[in-house]
Amino acid sequence: MGYPDTFEGFMVKDQDKWWEFTKQEFQPKKFQERDIDIKITCCGVCGSDVHTINGGWGGAPMPLCVGHEVIGTAVKVGEKVTTVKVGDRVGVGAQIWSCMECKPCKTDNENYCPKKIDTYGAPYPEEMGGVIAQGGYASHIRAHEYFTFKIPDGIPSEEAAPMMCAGLTVYSPMLRAGVGPGKRVAIVGVGGLGHFAIMFAAAMGAEVYVLSTSPDKEEAAKKLGAKEFILTNDENWAEPWAFTFDFMLNSADAAHKFDMAAYLSTLSINGEMHHVGLPDAALPEIKAQMFAPNGCKMGGSHIGSRPEMFKMLQLVSEKKLKPIIEEVSISEAGCAHVVKGVAKNAVRYRYTLVDYDKAFPNR
Repeated sequence: MGYPDTFEGFMVKDQDKWWEFTKQEFQPKKFQERDIDIKITCCGVCGSDVHTINGGWGGAPMPLCVGHEVIGTAVKVGEKVTTVKVGDRVGVGAQIWSCMECKPCKTDNENYCPKKIDTYGAPYPEEMGGVIAQGGYASHIRAHEYFTFKIPDGIPSEEAAPMMCAGLTVYSPMLRAGVGPGKRVAIVGVGGLGHFAIMFAAAMGAEVYVLSTSPDKEEAAKKLGAKEFILTNDENWAEPWAFTFDFMLNSADAAHKFDMAAYLSTLSINGEMHHVGLPDAALPEIKAQMFAPNGCKMGGSHIGSRPEMFKMLQLVSEKKLKPIIEEVSISEAGCAHVVKGVAKNAVRYRYTLVDYDKAFPNR
């Protein structure tokens, strides 16, 4: 049928063949008064896409179109939409709906709404169409206006795309932790999330240290704003850094391999180790005694809020920050290439799928 009755996307049909994409039509949710239809221009490729389609995070409804770092143009707006008009360049991240009524939603914590709907793989209730949400490797996406964000003119679409998830995921916990001048911040991992975290922490005025197992990433880390680059595969690496870091953001999805006591020992008194890298495996055994020597703590978070998204975009715009991305044309082969690249940690440092008009010429 085609738009607006159906959208078209590159979809995975089988988690055992997670690298095989087929272009096919799917039915979007019912269009409602606060919805926005977006013709997609580009979409970032997130580690979550791979964890979802390969079963690392468990089962997923198939066939599935992933992608939750979406940039495009609003082509239709609901009658009660006030924040976006047709023709606006907008973005959508990893969440597409919340109830707007619970305590988290009413306190700018809608990303923790117990009824939240993720951008792909989540079921809509029957009153919204009863379909499975499908993501941004597609011709269009239909999103609630609260989870649709106007993109500042100075940020290229290909660079804005990975900010919709990766950028917000690291910015939100750092903002809430008070990262800024006078703070020593450690970023664990230099990847899609980590390279944003280094850049943002430096732009926020913090003194930035990078913890990594990859010596070949030192030059990039320092260009992004790191003061020191610390190799954590060196024996006794943590000893010189005892009681140093006020806040540690772990962006690597390898925490199940960490010597957690060593990482925690580098935190200052009451410092925090915060996880946004989410591995398939469980964390290593942790004893309560590990937190006692410096009164440290450990936590995690889920993306960020709408106000935090706009603060992040303002920071990027004002500081003229530029992520390190690789552009790949969207196609069945292109989608296979990017998910395999993410799985192999081959990308430096974030893929953005582009050339949507070539892939979806009849939209």
